[in-house]
Amino acid sequence: MLNALEVVTTVIFGVMVGVEFAVAFVMNPILNALPEDSRQLGHAHGGRMLGAVMPVWYIGSLALVAVWAVAGRHHDGIGLVVIAGALLILAVVMSILLLVPINNRNRTWTPENRPEDWKEQVNRWLRFHYVRVAVLVAAFALLVAALV
Repeated sequence: MLNALEVVTTVIFGVMVGVEFAVAFVMNPILNALPEDSRQLGHAHGGRMLGAVMPVWYIGSLALVAVWAVAGRHHDGIGLVVIAGALLILAVVMSILLLVPINNRNRTWTPENRPEDWKEQVNRWLRFHYVRVAVLVAAFALLVAALV
């Protein structure tokens, strides 16, 4: 049963990390290459779409990592799982304090109502997102290492 939990947790968390990685290194460069209005509308739409899905994915991943940590507390590699969980908590806190406030503003903007500094705000979000992706990749690597 623990093996199934480990695999399910790693796959669900890994796919989430892949999505966040793709946002940073695939979607944002594509959006940033579009004309200004399309770029802004794309960022707003992405913020609405992913803003609805990612909280559930993050909390679900955190719950799975916590269950793994408790269920596997007497197994080798559990320290890696606990550190991965701590990094995931850090990513959640970063999201709530740094990224969500920007995203909540961005997702309501249109070319008619966006603020003058909308590009700077989107770029600030992206810088924070790069850090979050690095934290998530490290957490994922620890989970994979805990499997072996």
